[in-house]
Amino acid sequence: MKLFIKPGSCSLASHIALREVGADFDIDPVDFEAGQSKSGVDYSTINPKGYVPALQLDSGDVLTEGASILQYIADQHPEKDLAPVSGTLERARLQEHLNYTSTELHKAFSPLFAANTSDEAKETAKGNVAKKLDYVNTLLKDKAAYLLGDTFSVADAYLFVVCNWANFVGIDLKNWPNIVAYSKRVSERPSVQNALKAEGLAA
Repeated sequence: MKLFIKPGSCSLASHIALREVGADFDIDPVDFEAGQSKSGVDYSTINPKGYVPALQLDSGDVLTEGASILQYIADQHPEKDLAPVSGTLERARLQEHLNYTSTELHKAFSPLFAANTSDEAKETAKGNVAKKLDYVNTLLKDKAAYLLGDTFSVADAYLFVVCNWANFVGIDLKNWPNIVAYSKRVSERPSVQNALKAEGLAA
């Protein structure tokens, strides 16, 4: 398999999940200005939507959209317990967390990474992000180690990655102590450390 990534972006969550299950895969960073991956692939032939992640399977099939890729990885390795069984309330909770991270928290950060966002718009975006983080901080209050209890899931991989973006846009997470503690817990997992190193984000 090959995972097309942009280091530190949402594709890092899929990268973490692949390492969690011990998959045999390569990563191929995408240069969006050039429209090509590091290996020289025209990325528009992989994902015409123009963003990462994209997971190319050994069959040649390509999956896109992070939440879909994360669940696919988990379902291919049920013994790793990265996602509850389909059709259960617990699985619906997993999808609830994935959807919130994707449609609310992830999107709230987007203006802060856009080159053409004005300073005024960035301040507005930071306020919006803060409101989303308020909810996440409450969600993690009095919780077990992870979103679904004591078991790490693919929803945790995604939430960890997106929350970590705060460190790059001038948002101090100390205002959300539950998120700080949660992020530290997740960051200490070997899969996370190895993914960060492979993407050049940690020594």
